[in-house]
Formats: sequence, C-alpha cells, structure tokens
Amino acid sequence: MESILQLVTENSIVEFLICCMGVVSLALIFERVKALYFDYTIKSEQFYLQIKSLILDDKIDDAITFCSTNKKALLAHVTKSILERSDRDENSINQGLDISLSEIIPLLGKRLGYLSMIANVVTLMGLLGTITGLIMAFAAVADADPTQKSELLAKGISMAMNTTALGLTVAIPVMIIYSFLHTKQNALLENIAEQSSKVIDLITNRQYHEFSKKHNFPKAPNELDQAS
Repeated sequence: MESILQLVTENSIVEFLICCMGVVSLALIFERVKALYFDYTIKSEQFYLQIKSLILDDKIDDAITFCSTNKKALLAHVTKSILERSDRDENSINQGLDISLSEIIPLLGKRLGYLSMIANVVTLMGLLGTITGLIMAFAAVADADPTQKSELLAKGISMAMNTTALGLTVAIPVMIIYSFLHTKQNALLENIAEQSSKVIDLITNRQYHEFSKKHNFPKAPNELDQAS
C-alpha cells in the first residue's frame, strides 16, 4: 500500500508540473497573439498609400511623423528608417532597410520557440509519469494480497495513464497554436519586406530625372524671345 501511495504522490508531482507548464504556455500565447495580431500589425495597403502620397508631394518630414505615430507597428518602424535616409544614395537606403529588418526579426520570433519546447516537454513528462507509475504499480502488486492484485493493478495503470492524457491535452493545443503564430510571424515579415521595397522604389525614382533635351538643354534667352 505504501508503494501505491507513493505512486499517487509521484504522479501528482508530474501532473502539477504539466499544469504549471500549461499555465506558462497560456501566458506566452496571450502575449504573442497580442503582439503579432495587434501591436505589430497595421493595415499595410492603407499605410503604403498614405506614405506614397506624402513622398510624391515631397513631404518626407510629414511621412516620418506619420510613421512615428504608429511606432508599435513594425512596418512603420522599418519605413521610418528608410525615410530618414531618403536624402542619401540608394546603397545607404538599402543599408537602412537591412539594419531595421535585423532589429525587428528578433521581436517577431521573441519567446515563440518556448511554445514548441513546452509542447515537446509536457509530452515527454506525461510519458515519464506513465512509465514510472506502471513500474511502481507492478512493484506494489507483486507484494499485495492475491485477491487485491487485479484491483490494485487497474488503479495503478489508470493513475499512470492520466499523466500521458494530461500531457497530450496540453501539448496538442499548444503545438497547433504555435503553428498559427509561426505562420503569422512569417507573413508579417514578408509583408514588411514587400511594402518597404515599394517605399525604397518610390524614393529612388523620385530622385531620378530622365534625360531629355528639354531639361538638360534649356532654350537660350534669344530663342525664348523668338518663340514668343
């Protein structure tokens, strides 16, 4: 009977640890959902159209201010870094893009890997609890009264299997949510790269003047008089 009590105690510890990791995973999921779906996200098409309008009107300072008002959105952060270098050459602008992307990539993946780790660990903890419980259950049955062996064995196996069930109950939802969050992370990064490339194209084309006789060889004063 002491072994059966020890089995209950040991499994309770494993189940308690699994529950604790489940609570931690919930906190991580809440934080990541808030960041990836709300804080870091912005309506990219509307944002780009507003930035495009300001750039074409040569209102770079207003565009930078507009980005600053959306400071939590990562696209705004990257665009601001590009606009702050708009008076430089194309290589410097692209360098600003690379620097800003290197700053936001860690933010997108921050603490996301812990969810995958928790899903794997709680599964293994459930399996460990089951194996340990079965070993202790069979050991208890070996010294038990023959009339009670089947009952003790059934209770021991039932208790042992509970840890695996609990571990899978935590692991499966966490792994599914992790997959969605990882997909959202990649989608955000791709969207930021796409929109920021459009902004760079706008800036560089704004600075480029096509060769033409009209702009490079203006009429002489006498020619202007004759034309009039």
